[in-house]
Amino acid sequence: MTADDVRGAARALAEHALELPELARGRTVAAYVSVGSEPGTLALLDALRARGVRVLLPALLPDNDLDWGEYTGPDSLARVEHHGKMALFEPSGARLGPEAVTGADVVLLPGLAVDARGMRLGRGGGSYDRVLARLERAGALPRLVVLLYDTEVVARVPAEAHDRPVHAVVTPSGVRRFPSA
Repeated sequence: MTADDVRGAARALAEHALELPELARGRTVAAYVSVGSEPGTLALLDALRARGVRVLLPALLPDNDLDWGEYTGPDSLARVEHHGKMALFEPSGARLGPEAVTGADVVLLPGLAVDARGMRLGRGGGSYDRVLARLERAGALPRLVVLLYDTEVVARVPAEAHDRPVHAVVTPSGVRRFPSA
């Protein structure tokens, strides 16, 4: 994809995501800052903040778990190099602890693919598997939404017993919901 294609896809993804009733009602959204070839999320993060939504972003811990901090705009991000892993943009302010995600109304998840069942394929580090398990243990029921390119919605991905389906996928061309989630 060209740089213009990537920017256009990020705008379209944000527009479709902002039409979700879950995001319209949500007071707190746990999200992430896209990196590498992931669909861009900054336009969506800024639009959520403009609506008065509290946006939580992850900070990777040494054991691959996630801590959380608040996104207050682009100046609240720091580029953090993780040894042996990619550099991530993380919140530069106070850490709220791994349990902070349990207060989110919606959790926006990264992924490599999602299938027709709503099963998400992650990068294999287990960070979001831990988040989903933490939500389940806390009895938290946020809406789970994965952000992907259209070509990353596939027929089937491998799934294990601990995997949980997402409620919806947002792509630059629209939203697809999964009733089994």
